[in-house]
Amino acid sequence: MRLVIIRHGDPDYERNCLTELGKKQAKVMAQRLLKEDVTEIWSSPYGRAVETAEAFSEVSGIKDMKILDFMKEIRYGRLEALYQDLNPWFGVDDMINEGWDIRDPKWREHALYTENAAVLDVDIIAKETDKWLSTLGYEREGLYYRCTAKEETDRTIALFCHGGSATAMLSHIYNLAFPFLCGTIHMPCTAISILRFDKRPGILNQPIVELLSDATHLKDLEEK
Repeated sequence: MRLVIIRHGDPDYERNCLTELGKKQAKVMAQRLLKEDVTEIWSSPYGRAVETAEAFSEVSGIKDMKILDFMKEIRYGRLEALYQDLNPWFGVDDMINEGWDIRDPKWREHALYTENAAVLDVDIIAKETDKWLSTLGYEREGLYYRCTAKEETDRTIALFCHGGSATAMLSHIYNLAFPFLCGTIHMPCTAISILRFDKRPGILNQPIVELLSDATHLKDLEEK
């Protein structure tokens, strides 16, 4: 199985939709994604992700879009004052300058995260990711995933979501600290990442990264 993770196009956060630029980005991304032989479409429930998914649905002819509620964008900040501070992507620089090892599995103990709503959402995504993957034929065993399918099948799933929720999912699948990925991976709008899970029945595997946060398709848009 191949899992293609796509961040939404340029957003209008207040209206929870795409800007005109975002709509153009989504169309360019959709043409690029046709090369991946996608068989299923899943999306975060948020409008900006759904609109991006719809752009691909239109050109691919795949009309059935399933909603994956837990992949909505993560929150950050204190619950009583969301988005006022404690931004994980800005805060990772402070962690580094303090000499903190951002790979540390005890990252939740850093001051950036002790009262941060992001921790709640990151943990929910970790738990729900495993539940979802189990329905697709991959059961979590310790650090890895066992293929529970009875026979080999080829399927490519496109998941349209957000920079934060995608980062949280990747950190769990690959057993990496969330701050480490916040500090090392930048996901531009419509960036594409591809994970390949071993399709051999019974095999315990770590999915291979075929592509990570690629947005080179937007060069075509920039040149117009």
